[in-house]
Amino acid sequence: MERMRSQLRWVHAYAHALADVPDALWTQPGPAGLENHAAWTLGHVISGIDMTAEDVGLERDLPDGWQDLFERRGPGDPRLPEPDAGAYPSRDALLDELDRQVTRIDKALETCDRAPFGERIEWRFDGSLPTLGDAVAFMLVTHVAMHLGQLAAWRRHHGLPSALAAMDR
Repeated sequence: MERMRSQLRWVHAYAHALADVPDALWTQPGPAGLENHAAWTLGHVISGIDMTAEDVGLERDLPDGWQDLFERRGPGDPRLPEPDAGAYPSRDALLDELDRQVTRIDKALETCDRAPFGERIEWRFDGSLPTLGDAVAFMLVTHVAMHLGQLAAWRRHHGLPSALAAMDR
């Protein structure tokens, strides 16, 4: 459990590094395959963490309207992020909410009953990740890292430097 929590904290720091994007680019899509701009990607990561909160005994707790704006139904969902900056919360609001969501789920993971984590559940990837613990780890680490990798590629497309290189060693 501690390894999952430390990985969550690391991808959280990486998300902050990746959010260093000029305002003019904040909601600009990239080319095909990189349409998810910075504002949408951070909001989507936040919504995934919030969704996973239920699995560790918390209630969902996103600001009004964020669920509709940021959640998708997985690969094949034809919707693309809105390029209108006015449709999104500010960078500061997104980062504050990211901090709040990571803090609340990290605290819950520290104290939650771990017994159910070994139970099998039905979900999209139960063929290879069959337990509740697998699903929680996927959503808090793998799902977050996949989208942050997309954001890293989006940044590079827009000529921005590596955020990973700028992180403390």
